[in-house]
Amino acid sequence: MPSLLACDEPKPFHVIQPASVGRWVITCDHASNRIPRALGRLGLPDAEIARHIGWDIGAAAVTQGLAARLNAWAILQNYSRLVIDCNRHPGTPTSIPVRSENTDIPGNVGISPEHAAQRRTEIFDPYHAAIAAELDTRARAGRATLFVALHSFTPVYDGAARAMHAAVLYNRDVRLARALFHRLAAEPGLIVADNEPYRVTDESDYGVPVHCERRGLPYVEFEIRQDLIAQAEGQAAWIDRLASLLPLAACDIGF
Repeated sequence: MPSLLACDEPKPFHVIQPASVGRWVITCDHASNRIPRALGRLGLPDAEIARHIGWDIGAAAVTQGLAARLNAWAILQNYSRLVIDCNRHPGTPTSIPVRSENTDIPGNVGISPEHAAQRRTEIFDPYHAAIAAELDTRARAGRATLFVALHSFTPVYDGAARAMHAAVLYNRDVRLARALFHRLAAEPGLIVADNEPYRVTDESDYGVPVHCERRGLPYVEFEIRQDLIAQAEGQAAWIDRLASLLPLAACDIGF
């Protein structure tokens, strides 16, 4: 079977500040809406791929800016969640979706097990192997690590408006998420949701349960409403806010 990614296409991921010795690790599972040429746009028009179904709009820019401010090791996934979702367990229905929101994904319908495995082998596995390797290196060195999984969400979903500006998500370990929630909730005019509009579970998520909860790492999965970070001005505002409040939240829990 020919390779999914051509030799002139990007690697599955991009690491920012690979030599960072800071305590923060930031992941951006849905940083890009790029689709390998071999998949022919998955049968979708560009306008659909540009929507939230293709990626987390604004999340990559916030990740890059925040990594610089926090001296963080950060990683960006270089391919669309429509090819394979790097925050879903491979083999589950949402890993390679045949429908996202109200849009059918023709290029994902009826793909063979071999082609599904190829997407995992060439995109999903290298991305998560890079995260695991970094966390292993830190653990061997006895370095403290705090983990931020950065995402964005739509202002309207299935016809319902979402009033919150941001959300903290978590599963079993509430430490960093709750501390950040209280810091954000004190910001004038800011509406912050607690485990809404999504929540982290072993079944629905991959990054946090596998990389954080199995290792006992403090974490927060953080969501920002995408219309607030679609442009540079909003991105800068959220980078400033998080660069200030995340270290305070870490101190609140003794890190």
